[in-house]
Amino acid sequence: MPGLFFAVKLTMHVLLIEDDELIASGIRSGLHLHAMTVDGFTTASAATQALAVGHFDVAVLDLGLPDDDGLSVLKRWRQAGYDLPVLILTARDAIENRITGLQAGADDYLIKPFDLGELVARLQALQRRVAGRSVSLLQHGELSFDPVSFQVTLGGEPIELSRRELLLLQAFLNKPNHILTPDQVKDSLYGMDDEIESNALNVHLHNLRKN
Repeated sequence: MPGLFFAVKLTMHVLLIEDDELIASGIRSGLHLHAMTVDGFTTASAATQALAVGHFDVAVLDLGLPDDDGLSVLKRWRQAGYDLPVLILTARDAIENRITGLQAGADDYLIKPFDLGELVARLQALQRRVAGRSVSLLQHGELSFDPVSFQVTLGGEPIELSRRELLLLQAFLNKPNHILTPDQVKDSLYGMDDEIESNALNVHLHNLRKN
């Protein structure tokens, strides 16, 4: 795929803060199916520590956490200068709660119970907003990538890619001409607990280039 290699902003890496393991497990599984990398935490303190050392593109934040209130956490994040988009996910459905959450620095607000498809769509919309785009389809010359259906075509012909290769391609197309270190790229493609072989990134780049 000649001419495709830009230094770019990362693809979607989700910071999930949810203390209900059943809900968290469902979210992780659903987001993984949509080629998103997810690191999940059950407490505010653990999530804040991860945010201080990791690179995330969006956070999904429950408000009823065991060690702190989610709104207080969000306010501290904003005061500390963390500007990543935050989607509040909560059972607090009163309009006053929504207003308070948005005023505290949230970018979106989703009420439990929720449809996983809507959560995915909202996260994708947040990513488009940050990238300055209004549509999902990503294009570069004759290459097109639909991050919703994961369909890739070159000159109208479909291309089969692995999940990691899709993540790399989305990263390249999302926001060209941004310089990233290899560690930042790995942070976007892999979760914090994933075991990564030393040459894994080079292998994915080689395979994507070959396609």
